[in-house]
Amino acid sequence: MAKPGRLGVGIIGAGKVGAVLGAALRAAEHAVVGVSAVSEASRERAETLLPGVPVLEVQDIVERAELVLLAVPDDALPGLVDGLAKLGAWQPGQLVAHTSGRFGVGVLHPVRAAGAVPLALHPAMTFTGMSLDLTRLLDCTFGVTADAAMLPIAQALVVEMGAEPVAIAEADRTLYHAALAHGSNHLVTLVAQSSQLLREVGVEQPERMLGPLLRATLENALASGESALTGPVARGDVGTVEAHAQALREYDGGGHGDVLAAYLAMARATARRAEARGLLKADQLEGLNQALGSKED
Repeated sequence: MAKPGRLGVGIIGAGKVGAVLGAALRAAEHAVVGVSAVSEASRERAETLLPGVPVLEVQDIVERAELVLLAVPDDALPGLVDGLAKLGAWQPGQLVAHTSGRFGVGVLHPVRAAGAVPLALHPAMTFTGMSLDLTRLLDCTFGVTADAAMLPIAQALVVEMGAEPVAIAEADRTLYHAALAHGSNHLVTLVAQSSQLLREVGVEQPERMLGPLLRATLENALASGESALTGPVARGDVGTVEAHAQALREYDGGGHGDVLAAYLAMARATARRAEARGLLKADQLEGLNQALGSKED
C-alpha cells in the first residue's frame, strides 16, 4: 500500500541528474511513471537506475505525471516549457520542477499560466549518473525556489531524496549559480593546470602530489574561510611571486596560454582579499601589483 502523498513522477531527461533524482524519488516510494531518453547512454542509464520504468515521449510523460521533473540543460529549458505549453500539455494542480541552477520559477511562467505549480530544485553537486550518486545525495544541498505557499512542498521533496533544502530568492538565482560554477568548475581548471605544470617538470603522477595538499586546503578553507589563506601572495613575498609570473610567462610562450592568465588573475584577487583582511601592508600590495604586471599580460 502506497504512503499518503505519494506522487506519480515523470522524468524528462535521463541524463546524469534526471536518472539519479528519479531513482531517489522512487526510493522514497513515489512511482516513476515514465522517463524520456533519446541517446543510447540515456537509455542505458534509465535501465540501470530506473528498471521497469517505461521510456516514453515527453508529452506522454507530462500527461501521466503528477510531478514532472525537467532535468534538461539550462539553455533547453525555456523552449521545452514553452513548447509543451503551446501543446496544452501542462495540467492544473500538477507539480513541475526543474533542476537548473541558473533559473528560478520565472522560467516556468507557462506552467503557472496553465494552473500547474512551478518549483526549482537544483542539487549543488556534480553527478556521475551512477548509483553512487544516491549516497552522495545524503551530503548534498539543493538550492530551492518556489512561491511562499509552495516552498514547503519543494523542501519536502528534497528532504525525501535525502538532501538538505536551502531557499534561494528568485532574484538571486543567477548569482547563486555563478557562485557554484566559480567554485566547482574553476577548481577543475586549476587542478588541471597545476597537474600540467607538474608533468612538465617530470612528476609522473601529479595527482598523488596534489591530492593531500588540495584536500587539506579545501577542508581548511571550508572550516576556517579566508583565515586558512597562506602562500607567497598572502605573505607578501614579492620576489617569489615575480619569479612565478616570469616562469609561467616563459612556459606559456610569452603569455599567450591560459595558465599565466589564470595565475595572474587569481594572484591579484588573492592580494586584494589579503590586503582587506590586514594581512598585507600597502607597500606589500603595491609590490605585488608591480610583480604581477598589468592586467593586459
